[in-house]
Amino acid sequence: MRVSAWIATAVTALLLLLGSVYTVKEGEGAIVLNLGRVVRTDSGPGLHFKWPLVESALIYDRRLKVISTDPERYLTSERKDVSVDFFAIGRIEDLRAFYLATGGSEETAEARLAPIIKDSLRNEINSRTLSQVVSGDRALIVNKQLAAINKGAATLGVRIVDLRIKQIDLPTDSKVIADVYSRMRAQRQQVASRLRAEGKEKAAQIRANADRDKVVIVADAERDAQKLRGEGDAEAARIYGTAASRDPAFYAFQRSLEAYSQSFADGGTTIVLDKDDPFLQYMKSDR
Repeated sequence: MRVSAWIATAVTALLLLLGSVYTVKEGEGAIVLNLGRVVRTDSGPGLHFKWPLVESALIYDRRLKVISTDPERYLTSERKDVSVDFFAIGRIEDLRAFYLATGGSEETAEARLAPIIKDSLRNEINSRTLSQVVSGDRALIVNKQLAAINKGAATLGVRIVDLRIKQIDLPTDSKVIADVYSRMRAQRQQVASRLRAEGKEKAAQIRANADRDKVVIVADAERDAQKLRGEGDAEAARIYGTAASRDPAFYAFQRSLEAYSQSFADGGTTIVLDKDDPFLQYMKSDR
């Protein structure tokens, strides 16, 4: 009996010892409840003690965590519909406030944080145009609302350290896409019209330059041709003159033959001349 009592006592002591200690890892935090009432909070990493049976320890991960939500639809200052997909990065800041506000449930905390973030983004996006929302500085949109978001998150014992917009889309069931495409087409058409006008202007300029160069080239060629023809005629006259001075009779005979050939080239020409006309001197027979 004495051995059994010692064993029972040892087991009871071991159970009480195990029930009186708890371990908090790096990046975690713990709160201690005494019969459901929070008595100690923010226990750091290490081995800690509590009263067995009457106290319990709840351990939470205090590292940064990504909080994602479904894309939310907003209206811009122009009443244009946009869909914004975002995520937040936050962690548990106050374990007591977190437990009292959410009962220690991270799902509850995320469900209550989502409306706070969405309402803050709505205020910022509603004050901007579609162009500013889509092509503007997204970090500026987020940074202006981060302080307001943390005011609401503080009631949950949570602090949001960063908020990022992943994507901004135009809902397929709205008229915004059609309006954007129409505006894009109009802009492209304006660019195309401007390029065509510039092309026509350059083409007209090129044609004008080509026509001017053509006139200059033809004039220069005609001038050179006249010069060459004059030089050729002068050279021919010189040669004819030289040949005629060597044998005047033969030269006169050759010129008469050329005149006959030109006069009777068509075969039907009739010329009435006196029989003693010098033009016919080489057509007379000596017999």
